[in-house]
Amino acid sequence: MVIDVQQNNSLSRKAMKAELLDAETELQLAYAWRDHRDEEALHRLITAYMRLAISMASKFRRYGAPMNDLIQEAGLGLMKAAEKFDPDRGVRFSTYAVWWIKASVQDYVMRNWSMVRTGSTSSQKSLFFNMRRVQARLEREAMAQGHELDGYQLREMIAQEVGVPLRDVEMMQGRLSGSDFSLNATQSSEDEGREWIDALEDDAPRGDELVEVDHDLGALRVWLTDAMGKLNERERFIVRERKLRDEPRTLESLGEELSLSKERVRQLEAAAFQKMRKSLEANGTEVQSLLA
Repeated sequence: MVIDVQQNNSLSRKAMKAELLDAETELQLAYAWRDHRDEEALHRLITAYMRLAISMASKFRRYGAPMNDLIQEAGLGLMKAAEKFDPDRGVRFSTYAVWWIKASVQDYVMRNWSMVRTGSTSSQKSLFFNMRRVQARLEREAMAQGHELDGYQLREMIAQEVGVPLRDVEMMQGRLSGSDFSLNATQSSEDEGREWIDALEDDAPRGDELVEVDHDLGALRVWLTDAMGKLNERERFIVRERKLRDEPRTLESLGEELSLSKERVRQLEAAAFQKMRKSLEANGTEVQSLLA
């Protein structure tokens, strides 16, 4: 999903005009999406709260990331929230979505702040998004009292204020004060000097590893095909629809098509998996080692 400036402006205008959902309507849409995968309900839910995503994205502009990208990441966070939201918990969707939107945008900013990641632990994230603000406030307060803080005192106070170890503050200061450099830069001033990128280890799979993976996948396909062959037509249909589709069908929808109860479809699915498990176990430890 790529959003250019024109799309960004259009999206913002649409978000401002989107409907405001009351709690009951929001709950109905959430159930429709969770239980029936109703895409129209999902669209209404996402559209209604896109203004929330845009508002949260705008708070991260000071980190230098393009607003278009921030909105895109906020939208992805909103979609993740809709996917994982459980309406049975009695929490408003907007309250739940805030955490997913914030996490998505923060991760994007962290990934793109530098070519070298600034850190991903909870303390490092807290430092990244709060250190400069806390440092500026501490310096203002010290100046107002006529005090002058040295570097160590300031780092110590930041660590105490944010609630992280002093070593994390020192590490983050060093990372944020550094600058990126091109991996195509030469390691020496000589004309034939080696580029830094040549010193990076190639982590691509070796040829023998690729052959081994292809062999194992081929064996698994044969065993799974054989296991599927042990099922009757109805069991194969249920397994295909429940596990082999890009968007698995619900027990309820299969029950309606097969004129069975939701519980009966679940029982047939469990029986089919049990048959397949016995078939796979017949291949002994070899199949277990591949699935481990």
